[in-house]
Amino acid sequence: MLKVGLTGGIGAGKSEVSRLLVECGAVLIDADRIAREVVAPGTDGLAAVVAAFGEEVLAEDGSLDRPRLGSIVFADPEKLAVLNSIVHPLVRARSRELEEAAAEDAVVVHDVPLLTENGLAPLYDLVIVVDADPATQLDRLVRLRGMTEQDARARMAAQATREQRREIADIVIDNDVPLEELRRRVKEVWAELTRRAHGSH
Repeated sequence: MLKVGLTGGIGAGKSEVSRLLVECGAVLIDADRIAREVVAPGTDGLAAVVAAFGEEVLAEDGSLDRPRLGSIVFADPEKLAVLNSIVHPLVRARSRELEEAAAEDAVVVHDVPLLTENGLAPLYDLVIVVDADPATQLDRLVRLRGMTEQDARARMAAQATREQRREIADIVIDNDVPLEELRRRVKEVWAELTRRAHGSH
């Protein structure tokens, strides 16, 4: 099994690359999606969040009110640390379950937005960074995600720099290109990943 960490700045097109890797045959473990699953209604994770932050973080339908919780924790590092101490172990455990369920010669791609920021590169056999020019990122966030330019710039500034990401990369996928070109590049990378996965036995 080859464990790959996939990361990239916001708006760099990481989700597009992960989708193409899945098309090629990768097993995708999406940290953001798992983080939502572990605090879904009825989970121990949600019960723990409510115990820590109170009923006001629940929406009317009993699900987690993310914007409400976000406004509480992002202003307070201690509260954010409490939330992370609940969610992160659950995400890690679920990720491990999914990884263990994968075939022996699988290429398992962990989509981890804050891989660089949290110093997680050593956990993977290989790190792929999806890279795009900051102007491209800004354009995508404003045009495709409907953010204001100010919000988009703030989100980009809160993440690792392009240089910091490239430093930990074993493979860089340039996503300042048309989709067809990106698809071709991902196929090249896939060939390399499968070669390594099979060579590791």
